[in-house]
Amino acid sequence: MTVYFIGAGPGAADLITLRGLNLLSSCGVCLYAGSLVPEELLESCPADARRVDTSTLTLDEITAEYEQAHRGGCDVARLHSGDPTLWSAVAEQMRRLDTLGIDYQLVPGVPAFTAAASSLGRELTVPEVGQTVVLTRVANRATAMPPGEDLATLGASGATIVLHLAAREIDRVVAELLPGYGPDCPAAVVAYASRSDERVLRGTLADIAEQVHQSGIVRTAVIIVSRVLTAASFPDSHLYSCARQELLASGGEST
Repeated sequence: MTVYFIGAGPGAADLITLRGLNLLSSCGVCLYAGSLVPEELLESCPADARRVDTSTLTLDEITAEYEQAHRGGCDVARLHSGDPTLWSAVAEQMRRLDTLGIDYQLVPGVPAFTAAASSLGRELTVPEVGQTVVLTRVANRATAMPPGEDLATLGASGATIVLHLAAREIDRVVAELLPGYGPDCPAAVVAYASRSDERVLRGTLADIAEQVHQSGIVRTAVIIVSRVLTAASFPDSHLYSCARQELLASGGEST
């Protein structure tokens, strides 16, 4: 049997990949991350599949489910919100599976930050404005951040900062980013990206914290701080330029 760590996407049920959906519909066991996974997706499980909400389970209890499925020869669809390679706590699950000799595969999903950028109608990499995106979080009640990964250090370059799991810490986020980005730097918060109850806040570092407090947003949100959010005057990219087409025609640049 195989455990498939499937990215369920950011919230909307139809944002799961075809591969993920096909695997979900063929596995005899489905472990899913509670309310973070759309209920509609569970309807794609086989009618006789065992469905287990892991939101209240410990790692040991989740591992026991894998072992039980392994003994029964049932493939497992392990649904995680967003993409399983980002803040999904799959590393420790895979470590347990390695020890048990149980096969597993990672199936990519649409991450929350790309859904948030889409809701904002913005590209996060704009020519000569921003070409680097830093994905990070802040330390709170969860795991501590490694040395050197504080916001002041990460933001020193002025790159686009995308924060997950940080809405409760919006005041600290703003305080740590203000010195490097300035109060006029555009900022946005997208909660429940792609879902029917999605909420979008737009502003600057000077006012975004107050907007968050007034909105009551405390979880399931992405914070984006960057000049790309309002960029209007920037050069066209080289990708579709006449100069590049001339180079391609002359054999000077490969496709």
